[in-house]
Amino acid sequence: MQQPIELTAWQLSVAVSLILISAAISAALRLGLGQRLLLAAVRTTTQLLLIGYVLNWLFEPGRGWYFVLAMMSAMTLIAGISAVRRNEHRYDGIWVDSIISMWATSWLMTAIALFGIVQVQGAAEHPSWYNPRYAIPLLGMILGNTISAVSLSLDRIAHELASKRDQVETLLALGATRWESGRWAVQQAIRVGMVPTINTMMVAGLVSLPGMMTGQIIAGQDPSQAARYQIMIMFLIAAGTSLGTFSVVLLGYRRLFTPDHQFQPNRLRKV
Repeated sequence: MQQPIELTAWQLSVAVSLILISAAISAALRLGLGQRLLLAAVRTTTQLLLIGYVLNWLFEPGRGWYFVLAMMSAMTLIAGISAVRRNEHRYDGIWVDSIISMWATSWLMTAIALFGIVQVQGAAEHPSWYNPRYAIPLLGMILGNTISAVSLSLDRIAHELASKRDQVETLLALGATRWESGRWAVQQAIRVGMVPTINTMMVAGLVSLPGMMTGQIIAGQDPSQAARYQIMIMFLIAAGTSLGTFSVVLLGYRRLFTPDHQFQPNRLRKV
């Protein structure tokens, strides 16, 4: 098997120069994106280097399961919070709904991958399921995609119900149930959350080689085996985003409509 090529700081600097060129173009055109782009680049570099050191420490023999669970819990909590911070439209309880949905769906998909598909075998340094070389990357890939879907869905249902408050209240006044008056917003929010994942699946292998497959091929893995792993990940991501958007939208819907079919627009706000 071919050994992966290790990148030096000089080689990485070439990629850095491309970001600087993009920031310069933004400044020249007065797009107002240069500062945000540079900030994103700094955060990306810092976060990835830091997680590299953390994972090196975590992969050492003898690390207990509680370290793995702590790492996975921190990743999930940050993902749930980040999904809400991107939104302009919010409602009371949105933070809890986001964290619950992210936690339940991403951990379920990771468990299915570890126990039902990959079936990680025990090893002396990391017995059974909590081998961080499998658990953490799998959870990270599922979280990274689910966070966008959950964020889009949350923003859309809050926006739709806030902007069409009169329509919702008119339907309720005419005798419609809370589901009949809010169903269209739920459907629209779930569709918006699922579209990016479906679009990615439609062109996978034709237009783009997804990240996991690309990384394995560069690392010297057999392309056909890398493709199988990528198929597994794509399906886990699709299922995770589907369950994530469905659950978070329904949780939000239940917060904004009472059991006796009353709409609560006072819980909605724009930030």
